[in-house]
Amino acid sequence: MSRKLRLVVVFIVIEAGLAGLWWYLARYGMENPDRVAADFQQTIWPDHGGGDGCFRRSMPPDVLCCRAHDRKAVADKTRR
Repeated sequence: MSRKLRLVVVFIVIEAGLAGLWWYLARYGMENPDRVAADFQQTIWPDHGGGDGCFRRSMPPDVLCCRAHDRKAVADKTRR
């Protein structure tokens, strides 16, 4: 399995985890309005979106780096 493919799989798993966490927090806030702050829904959206956006913005450079390492590994194998 190439580094690029592993990175994409890990990215998908982490994104699914973040989505599950957001889903849990959103449902918890709706089901327990007496246990959360009054502005809970207005707060959870920007916070989750900011964290998720930073994670997504880090993906393209990581993919390019992994692709370069994969190409270098293939070139090293053919030289031997």
